Amino acid sequence: MASTDIGTIYAGALKNTRALERQGLEQMERQLSGLERYPDYAAVLRRHVETTKGQLARLDKALESIGESPSTLKETVTSVAGSIGAVAHAVTQDETLKNLYAGYAYQYDQVAAYRSLVVVAVRADKSDHVAGFRAAVEEETKVAEEISALIEPVTKTYLDLSLNGAKADS
Repeated sequence: MASTDIGTIYAGALKNTRALERQGLEQMERQLSGLERYPDYAAVLRRHVETTKGQLARLDKALESIGESPSTLKETVTSVAGSIGAVAHAVTQDETLKNLYAGYAYQYDQVAAYRSLVVVAVRADKSDHVAGFRAAVEEETKVAEEISALIEPVTKTYLDLSLNGAKADS
């Protein structure tokens, strides 16, 4: 088995995390169009869209500093995967709830990715990037907690709308 250098691993980790963020951004933007009956949920997503754009800028800066750019193939594949997930949720009765659950889990996936990226950055002697990645861990944890707090209220609204014959999904 061939050995891989830390620079290659670091570049790959940055590209993977960036692709994950792009996928999340696209999913959030898609969801926002159908959340008019869930204003608190929409507000969390709108704030996190802006946070995610800042995270993407930090990842781009880190990639640029090591002479790399985002992987368009990787981003295309993750975008297609995200679209398939969104379509699968859209044909189900409880699309709003499934998107809420997926968003909650997704935040912790990002927390794990950034925590790992901190370790890789330190090993790659890119400690100047670590503060931004730690900030992302805090940002992702915060939004996961905000989404967690919405699970019961969104579910109640969903039930109220559904049981009264109103449109509960987008």
